[in-house]
Amino acid sequence: QADLVESGGGSVQPGGSLTLSCDISGNIDAVHEVGWYRRQVPGQQREEVVTVTKDGKTKYADSVKGRFTIARDNAKNMLFLQMKNLEPEETATYYCNVMGDSSETFFEAFGPGTQVTVSS
Repeated sequence: QADLVESGGGSVQPGGSLTLSCDISGNIDAVHEVGWYRRQVPGQQREEVVTVTKDGKTKYADSVKGRFTIARDNAKNMLFLQMKNLEPEETATYYCNVMGDSSETFFEAFGPGTQVTVSS
C-alpha cells in the first residue's frame, strides 16, 4: 500500500498562486495513475482536478486548464500541483491520489489532504 502526505496548502488572495506537494511512500510495485482531487464541502464527493496515467496521458478539469500544472519527481517519489490565478470558489481540501499495485494487489490511496483557502 501507499502512504501519501500532502503539504503546501494555505491562504492566498484571489489571483494568487500556491504549489502543493505530495510525498509518496510505501510498498508500491507499479503505478497506474497519479493525480490531484479536491473537496469543497465536507461529505461531498471529491472532484477530479488532474490525473496522469503511466503512459503520460494528462487530463485536467476544464476549470483549471491553463492555470494548474501537475509535475512529478520520480527520484524523490513526489507529486506537485502548481496552481496560478486561484479563484475563491477553489477553496477546498486538496488530495493527492495514487492508483497502482502493491504485492500484486491493486490499490487506490488518497492522502489526508491539505487545505487551500482563497479569500481577500
